[in-house]
Amino acid sequence: MRVLALDIGEKRVGVAFADTAINVAMPLKVMPAPEVEGVTRTFRRLIEDYEPELLISGLPLSLSGERGRQATRVETVARHVAETVGLPLEFVDERLSSTQAKRIMHEQGMTEREMRGKLDSVAASIFLQSWLDRQSILASEDESSEDE
Repeated sequence: MRVLALDIGEKRVGVAFADTAINVAMPLKVMPAPEVEGVTRTFRRLIEDYEPELLISGLPLSLSGERGRQATRVETVARHVAETVGLPLEFVDERLSSTQAKRIMHEQGMTEREMRGKLDSVAASIFLQSWLDRQSILASEDESSEDE
């Protein structure tokens, strides 16, 4: 299954892609938020090119796990985008994905300026990879319970 992940921010949206057959999330690009929120031709072309069967949206919960104003906004935008392109939608906790992405990029020697255009897509790939890993664990648990 092909999956597209969105890290929805107020100004930018990070986009990542994965195919569950290879189980590796890859950062794709960062798009201006209005292009994604408005489901413009540029965003539709991305959907056509990658042919996802599922959209994953990061949900920015507070450190205590509560939903705030930002989570509500992201949820509304993600539901609108999924409905407009006709894809099912799942949400995944994105807490600390941007922090982790920044740390990884620093370790690779990138400057703050170099990170600017990539950070959101790397963050999307991080929470997409978490989702993929969880799907693998659930599949393994299902297989082992069938063997009993």
